[in-house]
Amino acid sequence: MAGALLVAVNLRPAVASLAPVLSDVRADLGLSRGQAGLLTTLPVLCFGLLAPVAARLGRRLGIERALVWSMVVLCVGIAARSLGSLPVVVAATVVIGAGIAVGNVLVPALVKRDFPGSVGLMTALFTAALTSGAALAGGFTGLLADTAGWGWRAALAFWGLLALVAVLVWLPRLRTRVPDAPADAVGVVGVASLGVGRSVWSAGRAWAIAGFMGVQALAFYSVLAWLPDVMADHGFGTGASGVALALFNLLGVAMAITMPQVATRRPSQVLLAVLTCGAWFTGLVGLVAWPAASIAWSVVMGLAQGAGISLAMTLMALRASSASVARDLSGMSQMFGYSVAAAGPYAVGALRDWSGSWTLPFGVLAGLVVLMGVAGAVAGRPGHVR
Repeated sequence: MAGALLVAVNLRPAVASLAPVLSDVRADLGLSRGQAGLLTTLPVLCFGLLAPVAARLGRRLGIERALVWSMVVLCVGIAARSLGSLPVVVAATVVIGAGIAVGNVLVPALVKRDFPGSVGLMTALFTAALTSGAALAGGFTGLLADTAGWGWRAALAFWGLLALVAVLVWLPRLRTRVPDAPADAVGVVGVASLGVGRSVWSAGRAWAIAGFMGVQALAFYSVLAWLPDVMADHGFGTGASGVALALFNLLGVAMAITMPQVATRRPSQVLLAVLTCGAWFTGLVGLVAWPAASIAWSVVMGLAQGAGISLAMTLMALRASSASVARDLSGMSQMFGYSVAAAGPYAVGALRDWSGSWTLPFGVLAGLVVLMGVAGAVAGRPGHVR
């Protein structure tokens, strides 16, 4: 459990730590908003494109060995990103994305395999650890860079120490390789089984989970990357933007703890999915319609993002008929979902540069959230992907 939670804590700081120092990175490397958004987009793109590779790596090496190597790769990427010029920073960002992609895919399968009777509790702890990592990085990186005088390179490198701790905790587990649970070890009571298919790629329900996963991730990474810039354009200082970003991340922790335990006690998660999308829509529209209340909208979106990621992860476990299906469903939905999400930070920055305001990019995000609600209504119905 400690190893799983330490991996989860490491799955967001390398990405979330960039937003507080993005203006410094832009100034140092001479980047436009669109180019700076690319640095946030690249790891998310890796999450998507490398998700099937991560699933195959888990089958070949075993979950334990694959997770250890993912944390080693993450350490190397974080260190390299803080040392070089723009080409090195870009290459290291890809390495970071590769390391995180493996953890993204395999930790939900680990939960399904090792804690089949406590899927709700473990998913809550996993997503709480994940969102806590993002909150820590979002809240402290700016302090390390500016207040402590470390500069953006050293502040970003600091988070490699967290990944190193995860490596040390996982090393004793390298001696073991635990097989997947049997196909009937579902661990969720009161959920009916549906038909059999050759692959999760042929299941409509799996595509609905992938769509829900993709839009919630797209909205999260877009807001994470650009919320400080949105507030700066409306006259807020660095302090207020930092508070809003911290609230956006920290409030996700509360929902990450609550949502999986509520979701696993219900045969249907449709209402939960619709409410999550409604909160996202309200926050996105409110941010551009009434920017004076930006901190309040960051609270709403923080609750929405915590609910969204935890519900997506819960659905991957609830809708899978076994640990092996959970691994493949996780790989498939994250490949599609994060590939969609990767376009977010870059597209929002580019649309802002093109239109001259934040209304168009955030209006597009709000429209996509409506489609997310439709996907969530399909994914939340009782049944299994087999």
